[in-house]
This record gives sequence, structure tokens and C-alpha cells, in this order.
Amino acid sequence: MPSTAQPPPPPGGPRPPGRPARHFYDPLEPVRNDGDPEVDIFLTGTVFFDIIFIGLEAPPQRGTEVWASGMGSGPGGVANMAVACARLGLRTSLATAFGEDLYGDYCRQTLGIQEGVDLTYSRYITGWHSPVTVSTVYQRDRTMVTHGHIAEAQSRLVGHPPRARATFIDLGADRQPWVDTIADDGGLIFADLGWDPEDRWDIDRLRDKLRGCYAFSPNAVEAMSYTRTDSPADAVKALSKLVPLAVVTCGADGVIAYERDTDTTVHAPAVPVDAMDPTGAGDVFLAGLMTGTVAGWPLEHRLRLANLAAALSVRHFGGALAAPGWGDIATWWNDTGSKDPALAGSYAFLDEILPDYDVPEVSRAIATLGFRAGR
Repeated sequence: MPSTAQPPPPPGGPRPPGRPARHFYDPLEPVRNDGDPEVDIFLTGTVFFDIIFIGLEAPPQRGTEVWASGMGSGPGGVANMAVACARLGLRTSLATAFGEDLYGDYCRQTLGIQEGVDLTYSRYITGWHSPVTVSTVYQRDRTMVTHGHIAEAQSRLVGHPPRARATFIDLGADRQPWVDTIADDGGLIFADLGWDPEDRWDIDRLRDKLRGCYAFSPNAVEAMSYTRTDSPADAVKALSKLVPLAVVTCGADGVIAYERDTDTTVHAPAVPVDAMDPTGAGDVFLAGLMTGTVAGWPLEHRLRLANLAAALSVRHFGGALAAPGWGDIATWWNDTGSKDPALAGSYAFLDEILPDYDVPEVSRAIATLGFRAGR
């Protein structure tokens, strides 16, 4: 059985959980109080090393070589959501396994040092190599090839979780005891569940999995399949009986959600952008939704931010490093959103939220692990 080892602390000593080194802005500052949880978002899952090819001359064909005009690399998997949350200013803690290889070192340093994600609950796994995904994007669609092995120690990383305002869980995986610990301490559980490979769409089984969850956010096809309804709006109404916040994503049609506490239904259209790579957009959407929720914003503002963050992310390639920071959001608002009559009214709330100072740009995926200095 593989043993675990604690990764070394970042240079200069530990940074407070979830405080990015370069692009920190705290949207939760107005609601923070003494005695609040030190962590805003606690996440666990697998980090992949992602390699992304874009601008293919043609789709890959057997026995041929296809050149790509662009390439990027960076952390993927659960790192997509972790980086997106951290870039939106949430104090983010991640429990994950890192391989004892250069990919693992790169992912750990990118997450912990560059992005300010707290890795207190993460470990190196002796003798285990990082899982790798190669993604090719052609005509705005993607194909992925992944190699890796399950890290048995991953499920044992979290015994006693930190106090956290919220967490995210994949309902397709076994539910670990720490999830209920966070819920019992007042933390909000955001949940999602992918395609049902058995094509059963068992609503009773879903109801059991959603026990104690605050929010559920399937896509429209999944939501209608589980609820046996014919429209996203009807699916949201049915799902609202299972969770306080039911959210159904509808692709180019945006998102529709119902909040039980305020008896509010909101449809937020998608934000038009020139899309390059959809990798990680769903994770970025959830990061925006969680940010607005723990900040106490109205449902419409939460959905608008989530849509905007996801839209801005698909303008770049790669998952985690495509996520926007507040500087990207401010630039979009000043250059585009505030000048577009179709968007200005819906996003006017950003004037009250955006920082009144410049936030540095965030790092993007590049075509290599890094360059040697001094050459």
C-alpha cells in the first residue's frame, strides 16, 4: 500500500488558506466576522496534468499526423474548480494526491504557490505517478485521452475536515464521512452528478444521494431525465423538492434556477463570447455560483456571475488556468458589458462589487512546464 508524505511548505512560510500570491481580492470581506470558518471552500478529488491542443487542421484520423496551432499545459481535474474559486477570492483548501514526479511537483507548485490554494490536506504518494490527460479541441468540441491509476490513499486524506463555508461533491462517487461533518457544522454542500451510464435515472436513488445537500446543478438533459419532464423549467420545479437550490444549466440558453428560501425562479441567459476551449467551464460556473452564495448575493447576481465566469474561461484554452480573476471580470465590464445595452442592466451590480483598484492579470496555460532562467 503506498505511503504518504507531507509536501514541503511554500517558500517564505505558509500563506493563509486560499490567498493567491498576486491576484487576491476578497468579495466576502463585507460578510466576514470573528469566529467564521477559516476556509471558504473545501474540495477533494484527483488532480490531472492536462495537455491541450487547439487549432487543429483536421480532426485526428487513424494513421495520420495532425498539427495544432496552439498548445497549453496545466493542472486539471479538481484543480479546475480549486483555481477558479481561489481566483474569485475564496479561501480555498484542497485535499488531493500528488504524484512523485515532475508533473506532480508542477501541479503542487502551481496550485499552492502561484494560485494560493491551501494544500494542508494534500500529500505526495510514494511510488505513484500523476495521471495525464491529453485534450484535442476541434471546431469547439473536444476529445480526451487519459492515463492514470487510482490513488488508494486519496480516500484517506481527510479524517477531520476544516471548518468551511461550503464544499462540492460528485454524487457519482462514494460519500465520505467528512462531507456530513462540514454540513453538521453549517457548511453548504453543492453537488452534481454526471450522465447515468445505466440509463436508469432513478429519482429515488438521487433523492438519497442529495440528503443534506444545499444545491444540485445538473445540465438540462440530465435534469429532465431524472424528473421525467419535458423542459428545464419543469425539471427545476421538480428538483426544488429535493434541495433548497436547484440549478439547471442549459448550454447556450444559459441557466435556470429556483431558490426555495426566497421562492425565487431566475433564468439567466448565457454571455456571448468567442469560445476557444470548453474545458473546465462547468467547474468555473460552479465556482462563481459558490462565490455569490457564500457572499450572500441575490440569486440573479449569483447566476450572472457564474455565467460570466464560465464564458470568460472558454476564451482561453486549458481548464484551471483558463479561469478568470477579478481583473478579467473588471476588464470585460469596462470594455464590453457596460457598453452593451443587452448586458449593461443585468450586470450593473458589478459596479458595487468590483474592486476600486487594479487587480493583476492571472497566469494562463503555456506550451511547456516552464523555461530555464538565465538563457
